[in-house]
Amino acid sequence: MVPHATAYRHRVPNVPKVPKLLVVQHTPSPAMQEILESVLAGARTDEIEGVDVVVKPALVTTAVDVLEADGYLLGTPANLGYMSGALKHFFDTVYYPCLEATKRRPYGLFVHGNNDVTGAVRAVRSIADGLRWREVRPPAEVIGQPDKAARQDCWELGALVAAELAG
Repeated sequence: MVPHATAYRHRVPNVPKVPKLLVVQHTPSPAMQEILESVLAGARTDEIEGVDVVVKPALVTTAVDVLEADGYLLGTPANLGYMSGALKHFFDTVYYPCLEATKRRPYGLFVHGNNDVTGAVRAVRSIADGLRWREVRPPAEVIGQPDKAARQDCWELGALVAAELAG
């Protein structure tokens, strides 16, 4: 006689779900890379526990990645007064599949420009508002080479969005 199949199943205790922070970024320049590293240092600070930080390039991030995450950090250079084509492609890919399922999720934005980031910030906010995401704090806007104050602002952005998920 063969025992019932359920006799062989292992019972796993209920493990609380770890919130996932998805960092969607396009970092084509050394300045954007430096900014990203500051954001990640804040998001991964030892003071914030229990948040899984996942970093993905904007061009390969999928709707499944967005749906599996609990909050978002978005990074883009300001190109000709607008967000990068890579981040725009990300939004074009995920907008409709994620529209209803991701309402009210927290997000933060970091942007780098040589002269101005106004158009890029406006464009990202417009799409995030359409998705009904909730901005945790004003964007980290870095003009020119990132200095100590800019890196600190980016660190704080990462930490605040991660802390929002940690509860």
